[in-house]
Amino acid sequence: MGAADAVPGVSGGTIAFMTGIYEELIGSLRRCGPEAVGVLLRDGIAAAWNYVNGAFLLTLLAGIIFSVVSFARGVLFLLANYPEMLWAFFFGLILASSWLVVQEIDRWRMNVASSFVIGTVLAYMVTSISPAAVEPTPLMIFFSGMIAICAMILPGISGSFILLLLGMYAPILAAVKAVDLNTLGLFIVGCVIGLLSFSRVLNWMFTSYRTTTLALLGGFMLGSLNKVWPWKYTSAYTINRHGEEVPLVQENILPASYEAMTGQDAYLAMSLVLMAAGAALVVLLARTAGASSQQE
Repeated sequence: MGAADAVPGVSGGTIAFMTGIYEELIGSLRRCGPEAVGVLLRDGIAAAWNYVNGAFLLTLLAGIIFSVVSFARGVLFLLANYPEMLWAFFFGLILASSWLVVQEIDRWRMNVASSFVIGTVLAYMVTSISPAAVEPTPLMIFFSGMIAICAMILPGISGSFILLLLGMYAPILAAVKAVDLNTLGLFIVGCVIGLLSFSRVLNWMFTSYRTTTLALLGGFMLGSLNKVWPWKYTSAYTINRHGEEVPLVQENILPASYEAMTGQDAYLAMSLVLMAAGAALVVLLARTAGASSQQE
């Protein structure tokens, strides 16, 4: 999840979903609120720890931090040097994850099908929007934290990409580099409030309308494939904080057109292999999770 969230376009929520921990994650986050404080005051630390599923959350957080410190750098290196093959791998991951969600839906009633279509269209529209340029005011920093963290736990929608759309990706990275505690503090407070609030909404949706919610999330993942298509042509650039040109507006094109328009190798064969590997990994993880559930 940490490596995925480092890439603008890939959601850590998708990774959580494909590994079978998504609903447990949402349910655990929902308990981190006033009720947990009440359990802590009434029954002590051990009871509160068990109430919020602390072992699970701590293990997950440790994995995310470890990934950010180690693997995320490798992912960003591949993104800068071999983007076609990296995007192809993520394309296979997300496509197979969307297919697995569809397999869990037994009856495609009108509301379920509509939810799937709405999720697909919304994700496609969001990933087609051009990034904005806004002033990083304290209020904007706070709300960008709330919105981005919600996207990070939604399969198919990347929190990093939402920050790009809001024009806050570069300011937040600059604040991390400069250890700007004021900016980071506002952003983290927004993240915490957004996470605790939105996890309750998602938990209620899964509890009350599980099939419809699965269809919606499956649609999100399918629509987000627009963002992770491996072959893109950049029609506009912007300048990052290092003074380097980075892509701003991109359009999806076919591999042959990519080679003709950019003069670069499309790495078609290797990209297809990695796409298939990503899809196979999702299927393997799903079967492993299913086997573990049956043993329990």
